[in-house]
Amino acid sequence: MIAHSVYLTRRSLVTLMRQPAFAAMTLIQPIIWLLLFGSLFKAVVEIPGFASGMTYLEFITPGVIVMTALFSSGWAGTVYIEDMNRGVMDRLLASPVKRGAMMVGTLAYQAVTTVVQTLVVFAIAYAAGARWSGGWGGVAVTLLAAVLISVIIASLSNALALLLRQQEALIGISQFIVLPLQFVSSAVMDTSLSPQWVQDVARYNPVDWAVVASRQALVGDPDWARMGLLAALAALMAWLATRAFGAYQRSL
Repeated sequence: MIAHSVYLTRRSLVTLMRQPAFAAMTLIQPIIWLLLFGSLFKAVVEIPGFASGMTYLEFITPGVIVMTALFSSGWAGTVYIEDMNRGVMDRLLASPVKRGAMMVGTLAYQAVTTVVQTLVVFAIAYAAGARWSGGWGGVAVTLLAAVLISVIIASLSNALALLLRQQEALIGISQFIVLPLQFVSSAVMDTSLSPQWVQDVARYNPVDWAVVASRQALVGDPDWARMGLLAALAALMAWLATRAFGAYQRSL
């Protein structure tokens, strides 16, 4: 299981390294979000009731990190669809490779990508003047939260790919799910200033769990309850996504 997972993770990473332009493009969007939003909305922290004790750049940085992980992992299933179209998926399923390893390989690849993206966003935010009292511990918790939300969404994307087997349908459904999750959270705005229904939905939104847990950790007050919920949901989604291989094989 471990050997197969390592091999398949390496396969995905080698593919990424052979497309440096794609890797660079995944970093441009979060940098634009960070610098553009950080400048345009920096005065919102002065609104009564907004989270105090930080600049808007410091407030939005964990939101941009989670949003980046969200959008990147939402496309994870396209790799499976490409493998289906080339016949690679059928050959892997006919081989001794563990089904769990096939899922872990793609999820580990997404985790590595998320870590790199997160570190780049932190570096840009620090260069722009953001500072947090949580120190390296806060950065580590933010990295973990970003990886967990990436695993959750990538698992969903992989499962949809195995069930739908069409790239257009996968992209459409992923966008339909990802965008509401992003905006019904505190990624770019303090939900205490939002309508009550948004606050109620955000309470059960895993994206908001990741953003709030990251933001709390960066100010030195980690929210382990939300981190625990993220870890449990990530494990559940990875298991459910692995079960989708059976549905794919039965549909052949």
